[in-house]
Amino acid sequence: MITKPCKITERITFLGRFESCVYVVDGGTESVLLGGGMSYIVPDMLKQFIEFGIEEEKIKKLFILHAHYDHSGVTPYFKKRWPWAEVIASARAKELFSDPEITQVLANLNHKAASGAGLAAQAEEERFLFTGVDVDRTVGGGDIVQCGNLTLEVIDAPGHSSCSIAIYIPQEKALFTSDSAGVCFGGQISPAANSNYDFYQQTLEKLVNYDVEVVLPEHFGVAIGEEARTYLPRSIEAAKRERAMLEESYLRTRDIEKSTEEITDILVKETPAPFIPREVRATVVRQMLKFLACTMK
Repeated sequence: MITKPCKITERITFLGRFESCVYVVDGGTESVLLGGGMSYIVPDMLKQFIEFGIEEEKIKKLFILHAHYDHSGVTPYFKKRWPWAEVIASARAKELFSDPEITQVLANLNHKAASGAGLAAQAEEERFLFTGVDVDRTVGGGDIVQCGNLTLEVIDAPGHSSCSIAIYIPQEKALFTSDSAGVCFGGQISPAANSNYDFYQQTLEKLVNYDVEVVLPEHFGVAIGEEARTYLPRSIEAAKRERAMLEESYLRTRDIEKSTEEITDILVKETPAPFIPREVRATVVRQMLKFLACTMK
């Protein structure tokens, strides 16, 4: 796993931070920013553009792979900085971003994330605040988006969220999974079946068929080589293990709230992530348990 921002290949650059990864893909005549990160990584990215020689005027597309707060935070800032750039996301993501109440939740969570990362002052700086996302173009599974001489294949990837998509670039054998295939922390893959465990596992079975040499999640770094080639098979096994743990807890307690506390404690210990408030992690666990409880009736 590559855990620090750097050039991954000649065409792909990892930007942001360990906990919040975004990518610039250079297609020659134009580039695309893949992933929306959290708002507090904007200053890091501005420095990295200079460090890695990224030509901002070439960035013509801002791709959001799902509409969660930690995957759309930088988009408002860069849309203002690059008014020519097209914001692209799934139709479901556009629907979610169009809801003022959801926009406010995303703004509040970006602020909390900055504070959790020890960047409270930065969170207050007006130009970095999350102000909402206007999606210019929607895409879905099977669509092809050109980025210069590179082909971006869109893959429907529900399960983590109802709006999740992934991107595959065959010329680079690169799969941009966002959270749709979990995240790798300390050598262990943590599943992220937030909204629908069945769909999440079906997405993994779809993604495992792609020929990959690079897997690019949006948290905790990039997998290359053998790490990338085994990433999806390991994600499949991790999802099975976690599902069994959730089901065992619920069958034992028959109480979603008790199991939520129990499982949240385990996950917080196994995958520390101060940028994610505990209540958010508990909400995710509760969602998974509610879904599984329905399947076990």
